[in-house]
Amino acid sequence: MGVLDFVFYSFIAIVIIQALIYLFLFGRFAFLKSKKETQKNIALSVIICAKNEAENLKAFLPSILEQDYPDFEVVLINDSSSDNTLEVIQDFSKLYSHIKVVDVKNIEAFWGNKKYALTLGIKASKNDYLLFTDADCKPVSKDWIKNMSSYFSNEKSIVLGYGAYSKIKSSFLNKLIRFETLLTAINYFSFAKLGLPYMGVGRNLAYTKKEFFDANGFINHIKVRSGDDDLFINQIATSKNTAICFTKDSFTESVPKTTYKDWFKQKRRHVSTAKHYKTKHKIILGLLYISNFMFWLLALILFTILYNWHIVLGIFLFRIIIQYIIIGFSSKKLGETDLLILLPFLEIFLIITQLTIFINNLISKPNHWK
Repeated sequence: MGVLDFVFYSFIAIVIIQALIYLFLFGRFAFLKSKKETQKNIALSVIICAKNEAENLKAFLPSILEQDYPDFEVVLINDSSSDNTLEVIQDFSKLYSHIKVVDVKNIEAFWGNKKYALTLGIKASKNDYLLFTDADCKPVSKDWIKNMSSYFSNEKSIVLGYGAYSKIKSSFLNKLIRFETLLTAINYFSFAKLGLPYMGVGRNLAYTKKEFFDANGFINHIKVRSGDDDLFINQIATSKNTAICFTKDSFTESVPKTTYKDWFKQKRRHVSTAKHYKTKHKIILGLLYISNFMFWLLALILFTILYNWHIVLGIFLFRIIIQYIIIGFSSKKLGETDLLILLPFLEIFLIITQLTIFINNLISKPNHWK
């Protein structure tokens, strides 16, 4: 067998693997019907950790404080801010009686560690059910708490939600950010349905206080500066205790980065955290990336030299069609259908960016919680 024959048959094998991944893994979420759970009205604490977020709190906090829910408090954690975040929080607390203020001062052992601040906030909360979001996030509806809390049950003590990014018209970077966020959500929702939950996002995540204290909080990865959301879920989530919530009213929306440099730095932090995942999750996620990378690399080689180009084109289109179907159904669930028109280009840019991030992280460590 010649080199080109090997590349050709490798391409076929990769496409088969990709088809199986899309149909039997990601298809679990794509074809899943959204089921609205019965409203529970359980007492719940919303936890928000803010560091130099005065302007974002002014803009987005009212949408959380004015949720249509009978019994909730909002725990606002000022994590040693150098701006007037604390003053903004205190002003809000004068207007809303269901705010609890936690003012965190830096100590040498946990200097600048968000997990330390979150731990103090969780300990200060009065309720057993906790819902997390960020200071630059807003719920898309007044029923956010109602939807997320309804997925708690006697068996389910973790609820994974979707944290979207707001749309910026005519911005390719914005589409790239949202596409990466969409793919990440498809991943963690699909894996959760498969019985292998591995992460959640702190922009929209809920779990019980019992889960937190049973795991001794963040102690297992307290020295890892990031990962208060995904690393903790990677540690405690199982097939039995994890639910997913993707009803339209359960989404949050965040302010996206507006420069490629800022987004690149943010993703470097996220990728550096993933190396602390459980081994089985790192292997699976690594194989998913490699299969995507090899699909485009082998396709480029075969198209460039026109080797059996008509067969290669048919196989290439077969994979693209399956991808469009799965991501199409998923994006409709998550309100991201405008991304479909640029799907192949966004995927190529994302693969290149992820490879660049991996190389950069090998050379130097990224910065963490500001």
